[in-house]
Parts: sequence; structure tokens; C-alpha cells
Amino acid sequence: MRCGGPAPVRRALLAARERTLALADRYADALGAQGLRVRYDPALNPPLWELGHIGWFQEWWVGRNRQRSDGTRCDPEHGRAPSLLAQADAWYDSSRVPHRDRWELPLPDAAATRAYMAHSLAQTMELLDQLPSDAGDDALYFFRLVALHEAMHAEAAVYMARALGVPVPGFVQDIDTGAGVDNNPIAQEGVVNLEAHAGTIALPGQEFRLGYSGPGFAFDNELGAHEVRIEACEIDAAPVSWSRFLEFIASGGYDEARWWDQPGWAWRQQARPVPPAPSARDVASLAAPAIHVSAFEAQAWCRWAGRRLPTEAEWECAARTAPGFRWGHAFGAASVWEWTASQFQPYPGFVAHPYRDYSAPWFGSRRVLRGASHATSPELADPRYRNFFEPHRTDICAGFRSCA
Repeated sequence: MRCGGPAPVRRALLAARERTLALADRYADALGAQGLRVRYDPALNPPLWELGHIGWFQEWWVGRNRQRSDGTRCDPEHGRAPSLLAQADAWYDSSRVPHRDRWELPLPDAAATRAYMAHSLAQTMELLDQLPSDAGDDALYFFRLVALHEAMHAEAAVYMARALGVPVPGFVQDIDTGAGVDNNPIAQEGVVNLEAHAGTIALPGQEFRLGYSGPGFAFDNELGAHEVRIEACEIDAAPVSWSRFLEFIASGGYDEARWWDQPGWAWRQQARPVPPAPSARDVASLAAPAIHVSAFEAQAWCRWAGRRLPTEAEWECAARTAPGFRWGHAFGAASVWEWTASQFQPYPGFVAHPYRDYSAPWFGSRRVLRGASHATSPELADPRYRNFFEPHRTDICAGFRSCA
């Protein structure tokens, strides 16, 4: 979808909407008369607001965007036509509506919200179908953006459902990341699988080109591909399993400050009185990756084990060049995002894309995660994709792997 023409973009838009509405049905079944309205939670968005925001975002960047054919050269502040829904800008613009206010807005009910979403999608599809089959990256940029944006919100709906007690079985994505090794001659040489060394991979020292370049769609924080030096290291072939993580808990690791850095120990004392535990599903296979683990917990485990978190450059290098490096689709229902040691920072020469609030406001305050989880849509599963969250978050579908 990132590199294809209108046809795969069309399929991605329809698949994203099908998943959004199926998840909305599960929420409606569970929340009943509440009409998707729930109590305030600083880590969530109101489910009804989420639906309206998806429709608004699509309309804002496609249907109402007079400069959509300019791609990343679009001026985000140019004048737009009125919305299909009166007051939509005042309700759903995440750049201007404070998080707390979203819970008090006089939003349309679920039926009216779905009607707005359907109208917005029909508008988007009509405009997409007007493009020639060989439409270029500029013409397709915003269609790809809104499809990926909706895929992100579908994943958010899965982890929000866990917090709200909404059952969402059957929403595991079939992530296909291909062979896992680029046709990149730089690092095909010298990568050795150490089968006898506890499931680790030896990554040789090398110059590696980090980031995205070339045709197709890329998020602004992926661009600025640049050479980095990767020192020789050993990286886990797979994320740390529950069986390995539970050894840390059993050894008393959660009660020993020496394994934690200062922010992590402060968080441990204040916010996480009970260590994570595998679900009933995971208990059946303790080889599954540990999940719902914060970056602080991942770092503490690594110190206890005499290892460390990989940098995002090491992770991407291994994912793109090392045979035997397993992520995302290799674990199906148990796949996890993976915390790295890297702060979320811009690559050299960063230029914000028209959706200004996607990356720039979060530089320096978030930690990079790589990979994909069981809730990630296939279109988002890419070895160059940079996910980013605050290091204390445990609600997201995150685990980690270690390095030495």
C-alpha cells in the first residue's frame, strides 16, 4: 500500500473501515446503553469521539483538502470548504481540542457518527477513483495517510478495549512482513546465526543506512535516511518470553532498586505495585513474548540479565539484514511492539509533513518502539516504522528483546 497505486490504497481504506466498524460493534455490545460514552481516563480517548475523529481526519486531509494533489508540499493552514458535519472542526480536531474537553463535548450519537463516517469515506473513495491508475506519490499521499491513520486508531481501540473491559476476540491481524531480509548487499555479508547460543544472533560491525529513502509513502519521522555505525553485538532472535521475564520477578527483581534507573524506580514505587503477569492464553505457552511491559521494566530486566535494550538502529539493522531475526508475524496472536533504548528524536534534516502534530511535538518525550503487535494492521508493519510512547505505558501491546 505504501508503494502501490490507487487499487491497493482503495483496499486498505476499505479494510481499515471494516475493522473500525467491527470494533465499534464490540464496544456497543459491551457498553450498551452508555452509547460508547465512558468515564474519563487520561490514557484513553472517548470511544464515540474516536469514531468521529476518524471521519473528520479523513475529510480534513482528503475531501476538504484543496491542495491534496501537492502531497507533502500542501500548506496545512490553507482555507478549506465547510465540513460535511456542522461543528465537526470544533469537536474532532485533535490539534485544537484539549484531551480533557473531549469527554464533555455534545457529540452526535453513535448512529449519527457512523453516518458522518460513511459520508466522509464515500467522498474519499470517489476522489480516489478519479485518479489514474498510474497516479504518483504526491497524488496518493493523503489517501495513504488517512488509511494508515485509521489503522492506528483500530490498534488503539484494541488496547483501549482491554482497559475498558470490552472483549475483542478475533481482531488479531495477519501481519506479513515478507522474508524479513532486504535485498540489500550491505549487510548480507557476515551475519551469523548462533543457534547454540540461547537464540541470539551475532550482528557484525558495519555501516548501516537507517531510515527510509526512495519512492512511496513514508512518515516524516522515517525520512532523512543516514549512515550510522553499528558496532558488533549480539541480539536476541526473538522478544523476551514470559518464562524469561518471570524469572526476574521470582528473583525479587521488582524489590531491588539496583536493577532500575532512577525514573524507573520512582515509577515502580508509585505506579506499578503489582508486576505484570501472563494472561490465561499466554500461560498455555510461556514461550510467548512478555506483553504489557513498560520500558522501565524492560530496562530493569536487561540489567538483571546482564544485557541491554537494543538501539533502534541495531533493531532495524537486524530486522532488515539478519536471517533468523523474528518479529511481528512470526508470533501471530502473541506478537508485540518492542521497546528500544532510543529516545524519539528527528533524523537529520527533519522536515515536518503537513500533519504537523504527528511527530514534532513528541520529540524528546517519547521512547521508540519497533516491530508490530498482534493488534497492528498489516499496512503499518514495516521494519522502518517508528512507533513512540512514553516509557511508563503498560496498556500498549509492548514487550522487548535484549542485546549485548
